[in-house]
Amino acid sequence: MNRIIVRIGVLSAVVALILFIILKNRSPFGKSNSSFLSEPDQQITKIEFSEGSRKLYLEKDKDTWLINGKTEARKSGVLFILRVLQEIRIKSPVSSELFKSEITDKGIKPVRVKVFEKRKLLKSFLVYKTQSNIYGNIMKVNNSSKPFIVSAPGYEGDIGSGFTLNELFWQTYNIFNLMPSEIALVRLENMSDTASSFSIVNNNHHFILSDLSRELIGWDSAMVTRYLSYFARIPFESWALDMSEDQVKNVESQRPLYKLTVETVGQKKIILTLWERTKDENGVNSVDTDRMFGKTQERNELFIIRYFDIDPLLKKWSYFYRE
Repeated sequence: MNRIIVRIGVLSAVVALILFIILKNRSPFGKSNSSFLSEPDQQITKIEFSEGSRKLYLEKDKDTWLINGKTEARKSGVLFILRVLQEIRIKSPVSSELFKSEITDKGIKPVRVKVFEKRKLLKSFLVYKTQSNIYGNIMKVNNSSKPFIVSAPGYEGDIGSGFTLNELFWQTYNIFNLMPSEIALVRLENMSDTASSFSIVNNNHHFILSDLSRELIGWDSAMVTRYLSYFARIPFESWALDMSEDQVKNVESQRPLYKLTVETVGQKKIILTLWERTKDENGVNSVDTDRMFGKTQERNELFIIRYFDIDPLLKKWSYFYRE
C-alpha cells in the first residue's frame, strides 16, 4: 500500500513538473498568435517591409546596411529597428471593437514585416500604424490572429514609425557633406537682418567676401577657411513626415529666417531654406528655441534641424574680422 502511495506521489510530481515547464514557456494568448520577437542564432541580416505591391528591404553587406541593395542606410535608424525587433513585447491585447474603430473603420493598411538571418525567416508579422496609443502600433502575427499593442521595454515612444517603406527615413540625415576645396560659392541671406548677409566666392583658395552689395576688405582669410570647413558635415535631426499638407503649406508661406545657397566646383547647387518652428506645450503654441524647419530645393519634404547643428553656418559678415 505504501509503495502504491509512493508511486502515485512520484507520478503526480512528474506530471506537475511537466505542466509547470509547459505553462511557464507558454504565452497566455497562444504563442502562434502573439510571438513577435526575432531571435537569431547570431544576428539579423535582412529586414523586409511590404505594403501591397510596394517593397523596401534593408540588408547587411559586411559591416554596412544597404537600402534595397544600393544606398547606405542611416546607422541610427538600423540600430533602432534591430533593437525593436529583438526586444519587442506585448504591452496589451486589443479588443475586436477597438481594432474595428481604430484600424478597420479608418482604412489603415498594414505593413508586412519579415525578418531574416541569412536565408532563414525568423519572424513575419503585420504592423498597423496608428495614433491610438503612444507606441504608434497595433500588431498581428497574421490576418486571422489576435491584435496587440506592442512596445520595446525601456522605450516609451513611437516604435511604429520604424516600420516604414519611406526610403527617406532610412537615408543618412545630412544636408551638407562638403570639403572646403569642393565649395565654389556660399551665399547666406539673413532675412531678419539683411545687412549682415554675405557671400564667399572660392576660386582655388582665392576668396572674395561680399556683403551682397559690395566686396569687403580687411577680413581674415583664416576665418573664411574655418567657416568653409564647417560644411564637412551638417546633419538634420529628422524628417517632418507626420505633418499634414496644410501644416507644411503654412510653414512655407511664412517668411524664412535664412536662405543658404551653396554651389560646388562641380556646379551642383544646394539651396537650404530655414523657417521658425513652433511647438505645442500644454495646449499653448510657443517658438521652439532649439529647432527649426528646413528644406532644400532637392525635395519637397520638410525636415527638423537643431540650432546646435546649423549654428556654425549662421554667421554675420562681421564674423570674418578678428576683434
